[in-house]
Amino acid sequence: MADYKEPLLPQVTEGQYDHGDQLLIPRNGATTSSFVGGAGDIPPIRSIRDFCREFVAESAKLWFLAGPAIFTSICQYSLGAVTQVFAGHVGTLELAAVSIENSVIAGFSLGTMLGMGSALETLCGQAYGAGQLDMLGVYMQRSWVILLATSLLLSLMYIFAAPFLLLIGQTASISRAAGVFAIWMLPQLFAYAMNYPMAKFLQAQSKMAVRAGIGGAALAFHAAFSWLLVLKLGWGLAGAAVVLNASWWFIVASQLVYIVGGRCGRAWSGFTWQAFHNLWGFVRLSLASAVMVCLEIWYFMVLILFAGYLKDAEVAVAALSICMNILGWTIMAAFGMNIAISVRISNELGAGHPRTAKFSLTVAVISSFVVGIVLALVLVVTRDYYPSLFSNNLAVKQVVKDLTPLLALCIVINNVQPVLCANFRCGNWGWMASSCGVREHWVLLFVWDSIGLDYGLQISYGHNRDLVRYDGRNGGTNTCSLLDDLHN
Repeated sequence: MADYKEPLLPQVTEGQYDHGDQLLIPRNGATTSSFVGGAGDIPPIRSIRDFCREFVAESAKLWFLAGPAIFTSICQYSLGAVTQVFAGHVGTLELAAVSIENSVIAGFSLGTMLGMGSALETLCGQAYGAGQLDMLGVYMQRSWVILLATSLLLSLMYIFAAPFLLLIGQTASISRAAGVFAIWMLPQLFAYAMNYPMAKFLQAQSKMAVRAGIGGAALAFHAAFSWLLVLKLGWGLAGAAVVLNASWWFIVASQLVYIVGGRCGRAWSGFTWQAFHNLWGFVRLSLASAVMVCLEIWYFMVLILFAGYLKDAEVAVAALSICMNILGWTIMAAFGMNIAISVRISNELGAGHPRTAKFSLTVAVISSFVVGIVLALVLVVTRDYYPSLFSNNLAVKQVVKDLTPLLALCIVINNVQPVLCANFRCGNWGWMASSCGVREHWVLLFVWDSIGLDYGLQISYGHNRDLVRYDGRNGGTNTCSLLDDLHN
């Protein structure tokens, strides 16, 4: 097994690589990706016929990964969304409380854990593509150590959620209910820390079907027991917390049993003390990966937070949380494609196939855009019916219906952006992976979000604190952020 003093990514000896097309290409061609076997890089595309032929071939590879990944992402996201659906049928205050906890408290933690865990997309993906399977388990265990330590710090936010929400101006009733629910959800925080490193570990090996099966079983378990405890037995928020925590730990336990059970071959050789070596370098890479993901996820958290300042706060929070749930469900298609393209790019770069990596990105962007258009059209056509699935409150349903056109626009834009962001985490194009280029993306993304939020708040407060005008800035901000990604 590689010595712990080696850098996070394999060292490059002089003369081993050619610097062609801004990528490092192995000369020996000894390593292969998870799909190409002994094949080389795709030939240059010189005609429409070449493009169509390679597009069909690459689409088959991408959707082989993206199909199970999308299903898994939808299942895991639906755990919190289903909890909100059942809470909405208990009462408007309960829906607002679960929405605030799920979007602000758990959303902050999710962004941090998912972002820091995304460092493994580069490390595990390229190590797998380069044939260095022994390092995958070491990388995963290092990520466990870092994320569990981070969870201890984030637990303070759960414990003091009620005073924190009061401090930032949320209503007393929502703050109290969300604060109690947040304390009950502490086990979920540590499940996040265990889950995301295992997810990246399995993704790098293209073991998507396993995660899809576990996610589907967890969602079925969650829906059945949520109905039983929350509605049938009348446990309310306490029942929702019990089932949500149990569902996440079911996912963690199932993946752990699969990994340690010997189904991953050389990628898992047991627990090792090397997990505690070179932690600082791993922390720096984890933090760098976290920034972009956190900005995207925290952005939605802030939307729900500021909705609590608008007129009729309970209705505003409930309506906007429903829209964010739907947007989140649709974005899972993009996240699934993000996972697939991350695996494809990392594996192909590790195997020394730069043209294949670039073309994979092109196919993923086109596919995500088409999927976004279809989802947006479905939502617009059913805008008179779908709000009733989430709430019985007439005011909430009317606001959700009014927000649907803006929501459809956001779906199209947000379906493409996560796929483009995969470049920064997995593609080692020189100018794109340089610290200057990445910092530029972070700064621009922060500026776009800040301008959009400020503009939306000014409009909403200038029009009697109207939620529809407040959410109108969402499409503009997402458009700017998309243009930034396209520019890079």
